[in-house]
Amino acid sequence: MSTKPIRVLCVGAGHMGRSHALAYHRLKGFEIVGLVTRSAASRAKLNQELGGGYAEFSDYHEALKATQPDAVSISSYPDTHAEYAIAALDAGCHVFVEKPLAATVAEAETIVARAKASQRKVVIGYILRHHPAWTQFIETARQLGKPLVMRMNLNQQSSGDAWKTHRALMQTCSPIVDCGVHYVDVMCQMTNSRPIRVSGIGARLSEELPTGMVNYGQLQVTFADGSVGWYEAGWGPMMSEEAFFVKDVVGPKGSVTIVAGKGAESGNSAEVDGHTGAQALKVHHGQLGPDGRFVRKDEMVPTLADPGHDGLCEREQVYFEKAIRENLDLTSHLDDAVNSMHIVAAADQSFREGRTINL
Repeated sequence: MSTKPIRVLCVGAGHMGRSHALAYHRLKGFEIVGLVTRSAASRAKLNQELGGGYAEFSDYHEALKATQPDAVSISSYPDTHAEYAIAALDAGCHVFVEKPLAATVAEAETIVARAKASQRKVVIGYILRHHPAWTQFIETARQLGKPLVMRMNLNQQSSGDAWKTHRALMQTCSPIVDCGVHYVDVMCQMTNSRPIRVSGIGARLSEELPTGMVNYGQLQVTFADGSVGWYEAGWGPMMSEEAFFVKDVVGPKGSVTIVAGKGAESGNSAEVDGHTGAQALKVHHGQLGPDGRFVRKDEMVPTLADPGHDGLCEREQVYFEKAIRENLDLTSHLDDAVNSMHIVAAADQSFREGRTINL
């Protein structure tokens, strides 16, 4: 197994692109060969933060040809993911791509098929899969019995640069699609069951959005084992800061709830570290004694770790390196990503067609 650094081309310099570039810069297993963004100012700023000296490009395809990397890290807007990932795979590169895998299910399936055919590794940025506290949350939920009732949201009151970024994202997909893939993936892990039915609602709360785009949405999904879940996401200056972070699961034996991290504490729903943060798990035991009272008191269970956003992105890149060097079988990883996209796409279809979608 080669120990030479994996030469990686980094695409995008937003929240995710910056964090991933910092990880590659810190990790001995990688060597950055170039930074690609459409904005000269954003890539110059990132380059400076990384200590300078990295080659800069405005055109992805030119950068791919010039640098001939071993891997490409894609953190650009979702409408570029399929084009960039397929070009990288065709060039013999491994690919890390931020969620959602693509703008449509069909594009996602094309990427997966190309990855399998080329025998290159594709890792999707499902950051919660690398968070110790969320792994603990999932395992605790699995102990509550079946069926499960899963209640989750992440609303963001955004203004300034955050609202600008959200508007740019909504040129391609709604919050329920962009963010929802994370949380329906968590639901699928909790239930280990097949999603069978999805419905969705949505609302357009700003005239600044493209025609037909909504910046608020909620999906409801039913699983074959009888479990049900909902996920809610809204972006914009009009969103409420109240109850923007709900991560709660109920089963026959009780419930488990994530006690939110510092973003929720500060009342700042746009704080990126707060989106994954978890101070503790509140575990409720539902068993009653002969006197009709609870047998056990609720517990506040400390979480295993809360690495923060940059730390989680570094964990993702450690996994990406492991997948490449140890030739990990990523079949289930890719299939799970497509499955979660099917669910959020069905929610969007449900809202637009006014009907429940059977999967």
